[in-house]
Amino acid sequence: MKQVPWIAPSILAADFAKLGQEVEAVLKAGADVVHFDVMDNHYVPNLTVGPMVCQALRKYGIQAPIDVHLMVSPVDSLIPAFAQAGATYITFHPEATNHIDRTIQLIKASGCKAGLVFNPATPLNYLDYVLDQLDMILIMSVNPGFGGQSFMPEMLKKIKAARGLIDAANLPIRLEVDGGIKIDNIGAAFEAGADTFVAGSAIFETPDYQKTIESMRSKFNI
Repeated sequence: MKQVPWIAPSILAADFAKLGQEVEAVLKAGADVVHFDVMDNHYVPNLTVGPMVCQALRKYGIQAPIDVHLMVSPVDSLIPAFAQAGATYITFHPEATNHIDRTIQLIKASGCKAGLVFNPATPLNYLDYVLDQLDMILIMSVNPGFGGQSFMPEMLKKIKAARGLIDAANLPIRLEVDGGIKIDNIGAAFEAGADTFVAGSAIFETPDYQKTIESMRSKFNI
């Protein structure tokens, strides 16, 4: 069952010197979710933000859902910290844990919604025995680790396959896509079945966030 489309700007592309104002501005411009890219320079070749930044945004007054994408290994130790800091969704990579089911249960026991993330070469069969426990599936349309990469169009088939699994099970799971999403390809990702769209530089590097988000929404044909 396809959800109402969400635009989820990635703070990775925001101006960190004024992060609170940036997030506030992009939400006022029509964004639905704040996307957090957490990298550890171990699972992926980059280092970004931790729970303190999430907590700081909550203290600043940000009330929108915060979608924390953990690109870290091992992953379990950071889950309670992000939950306590104010995360709404916590998604992780199956390769980053020895026990996928246990990690999902840890996220839920911490009071957050749980999701699995699939790199371009990661098969969807990790979903076989946990689909009914998930609130989100995230398809990476780039290899994780850096912002500003180009969308991999071959991932549209993977989005379609994930949508088919969700619909066959008749579950209210969000299907997110992350990597190189821009005005000129967001429509194709939507048609393939995605309903949650992470965009970093495509929003934060434009002069008018509202105009950019409205242009993205115009591609949904609903």
